[in-house]
Amino acid sequence: MAKTSLDRPIEELADRTGHKTLATWAADCALRVLPFFEKRLPGDDRPRKAVEATRAWVRTGMFRMANVRRTSLAAHAAARLIEQFHPARSAARAAGQAMASAHVGRHAIAAAIYAATAIRDASDPTKADAAALRERKWQYRRLLGLAEPSRR
Repeated sequence: MAKTSLDRPIEELADRTGHKTLATWAADCALRVLPFFEKRLPGDDRPRKAVEATRAWVRTGMFRMANVRRTSLAAHAAARLIEQFHPARSAARAAGQAMASAHVGRHAIAAAIYAATAIRDASDPTKADAAALRERKWQYRRLLGLAEPSRR
């Protein structure tokens, strides 16, 4: 994805944000674009399961590295079924990165970037960069809103 003016502010905010908050945000970002994947491959629930597993980890704190790895890699395997530059591919990757954020919080940033890439790739080429920037603005505001209570 092309760089946007919000890349650095998002990374800086993520660096000051708690692990579970980052995972919540990553799941939110992935969920926004998941319909691209589900429309393209309606019978494949691997990316949705990754988002659901991310949310379950946030709720319960139950962590088994083998499950995180399996669920994340399954979403990425689903992405490989889709041709490059298709929003469904990036949507599945966003879900896989969201799940990986349970292991390492910084994967949340990749989930957000993949989500913005899905939005860009789904847009009219003449408006793609603007659409991606709008998504990044939403992502920044969402992360800021989630992180705000934990900074008090």
